Amino acid sequence: MKQVQKGFTLIELMIVVAIIGILAAVAIPAYQDYITKAKISKVGSAVSSLQTAIANFAQENGGVITLSSTAANVWTSLGLAGTPTTTTEVTGIAVSTTGVITATLATATAGGACDVTFSPVVGNTSLKWTVAAATGCPAIVGTIVAKWN
Repeated sequence: MKQVQKGFTLIELMIVVAIIGILAAVAIPAYQDYITKAKISKVGSAVSSLQTAIANFAQENGGVITLSSTAANVWTSLGLAGTPTTTTEVTGIAVSTTGVITATLATATAGGACDVTFSPVVGNTSLKWTVAAATGCPAIVGTIVAKWN
């Protein structure tokens, strides 16, 4: 009498494990890139109110951006009550006297914290922003930030 096979053979199980391993090897780095992109997008939304305030300041002062050198006065000269609220992704925001915004992105990847700077460029009739990532930032951060320019 013929015996009916019950269960899977060892070869079949090994093939399934190999396929899962290959899929994981491709999916995990892509997932980490998506997480980093999401964190960086929060930088843009965290500084957007500051960009608007600095643009208004430049417009009201004839295209000249010269803010107070005192930290508390920088925020009041921009019409803000104080330092913008930070999040778990954006741990610090600072504005220089020339209107350069520096946002600190906490743990962009395993490399640790990373600074992203937004520099205003005042034209005759417009204000544009040049965005750059610090040299210590992971490559993915620099790639994403370069697209904002």
